[in-house]
Amino acid sequence: MDRNLNGTARQQSLENGFASPAREGRRARQATRDYRAKRGFDLVAATLFFLLLLPVGIVVAGLIGMSGGPIFFRSPRMGMSRRPFQMYKFCTMVPDADRRLEAHLAADPQARLDYAKRYKLKVDPRVTRLGGLLRKFNLDELPQLINVFRGDMSLIGPRPRLLREIEEAGRYNTRRFEAYYLCRPGMTGLWQVSGRSETDYHARGRLDALYVRQMSPMQDLSILAKTIPVVCLGRGEY
Repeated sequence: MDRNLNGTARQQSLENGFASPAREGRRARQATRDYRAKRGFDLVAATLFFLLLLPVGIVVAGLIGMSGGPIFFRSPRMGMSRRPFQMYKFCTMVPDADRRLEAHLAADPQARLDYAKRYKLKVDPRVTRLGGLLRKFNLDELPQLINVFRGDMSLIGPRPRLLREIEEAGRYNTRRFEAYYLCRPGMTGLWQVSGRSETDYHARGRLDALYVRQMSPMQDLSILAKTIPVVCLGRGEY
């Protein structure tokens, strides 16, 4: 009788879409191993990239320093499990960037609409001439290797979201960023190799969810390989 009751309960559990405790335990242990392997890959690969790209970073820092402005820029972003962190970049904007953005959006309704859709602008008055070049080839993001070493970010994952972006977009759909919170944001990811700034905001959210659902070492290696030509050719970025 007990056996029949247990069988009935197990069947009802499956019908209701719930896994058994044993299956959930195996899934949790597998997820833990996957995250540890991903973190180990991040540390090894980030070290290699750091050594390989250090001369490029020194040249970029020197060029920015010659312009008289700050070399590095810290931007508050939202990370895994809703933990905010400071993301590092080479400085590509003028010192009064926030004021210029507000003035530009106030004077140009179409720019205001585009910024509300993507939180990016094709013609951005904040970006310097050197900054535009660095952004085109993603060289401004080299300091994010520091974030990878610190554990704030991964090499591959969803693109880090602005705090105000989370607040404003999440106001209309509280479930919009559920997939995003499940893993560390990345220096590159599905969005970067699927059109980057040329994709709309909703597509970016769908790509985040797709990445998390299919997260695996093979997918990460595939994205990393696709990132190289995208960055070298400056595709889809502004």
